[in-house]
Amino acid sequence: MAPDGELIYPALPVQVLRVLRTLDAAGHEAALVGGVVRDRLRHAPVEPADWDVATSARPEAVASLFADATWENRFGTVTVVGRPAVEITSYRTEGGYRDQRRPDDVRFGVSLSEDLARRDFTINAIAWIPIDLEAGRGRLVDPFGGLVDLRAELLRTVGDPSERFAEDALRLVRAARFAGRFELAVHPATEVAIRTLAPTVASVSAERIRDELLEMLRDSTPSRALRLLDRLQLLTVILPELAALRGVPQAKVVPGDALDHTLASVDAAPADAIAVRLAALFHDIGKATTLADGHFIGHERVGAELAERVLGRLRVPRPMTTSVVHAIRHHMYAYDDTWTDAAVRRFIRRIGAPRMPLLFALRRADNVASGVGQLGEENQAALERRIADELAASPDLLRRDRLAIDGTDLQHELGLLPGPQIGHILDELMETALDDPALNRREALLERARHIDTQAVSERTGADRDG
Repeated sequence: MAPDGELIYPALPVQVLRVLRTLDAAGHEAALVGGVVRDRLRHAPVEPADWDVATSARPEAVASLFADATWENRFGTVTVVGRPAVEITSYRTEGGYRDQRRPDDVRFGVSLSEDLARRDFTINAIAWIPIDLEAGRGRLVDPFGGLVDLRAELLRTVGDPSERFAEDALRLVRAARFAGRFELAVHPATEVAIRTLAPTVASVSAERIRDELLEMLRDSTPSRALRLLDRLQLLTVILPELAALRGVPQAKVVPGDALDHTLASVDAAPADAIAVRLAALFHDIGKATTLADGHFIGHERVGAELAERVLGRLRVPRPMTTSVVHAIRHHMYAYDDTWTDAAVRRFIRRIGAPRMPLLFALRRADNVASGVGQLGEENQAALERRIADELAASPDLLRRDRLAIDGTDLQHELGLLPGPQIGHILDELMETALDDPALNRREALLERARHIDTQAVSERTGADRDG
């Protein structure tokens, strides 16, 4: 901070400088607004990804100033493409929010202070107007005390909280995200409004909830925001399957219930691996309905089914959903040094080498949250060493099409007709090769195939499928 309400930006990006200079040269007031100002005041170490500029110019005037601009909505936002992209929004006021998301009408030609009055939280309603762009000097416009709230570590709405949240119910969730990310206390009046209006979050689209959730999971400590969702009665609305873990007992070294364990797992997962954090968030949701005699029988299977439904509801892309569900389904493996080499090979085939990094990252986060400590890490590392050894020795054994024979061989050599039994026999032969890779030879496998009771195999696999 500089004296007299000034703020120094030591090195504005060239693209941002170009936008501000162009607007000023055309006679329009322009200011940096929102998160970019907030984070500068917080001395955030990372340069912002999003740069927002507010201006007195109307959107059509802004669009005419930049050849590389796009203007696609009626809310006055013009995007200047580049690195970084800059969103330029004309000063405006808004009226009526019948869909609890978008204003019914927008009026341009207002002041900067009036524009800031429509924003959600005071910490996001601070602007920076350039005084000397070359020196990075500018003055703050802060009509709602956002700087004071930042210093007091307080999250407060601009104006009446019930009105702000009624305009867009997603702001209820955003309140938890901002308070968790920046370690802010929620202002009492704001908290009362959140609790009162929590049921209205059900009206928000799944995609918008998903995006807020993913933003939380990208934080250094996601549990802060997630705990706020729970405390503010929002979690039961947006993720009831997760909220159901509150009060479910856990027999672990680390105290707390199943929800506490889950949130600790999320924190322990790598911050740069969103799929791992999603898997950690949902890995134990099956525990809410499977507790019996002190054990969670089959909670990984139930949890995988629940997670698939939740991720589908949130419109998470299918490839990520598939990977996360797979990790949840298989996270309860119990490796120890009594596993034979054949058992390791079967594990590799069941999991699939490409799926292992996600599964193992989830397991490590689960171990940390469970208080397993160094012993758990040593056990996991031992399994991974044995897997690496098996993959190095027999990289082709993990695929059935790498067997020394195929279905055509079975038809020609054994006189079998095409049908499901061919697949059943090949599965049996794969088990033979996993038990002893030296038997993955044409003659050895054909000899084994001649002694397989195809009827019994068919009945057994059919029973497995029905069960």
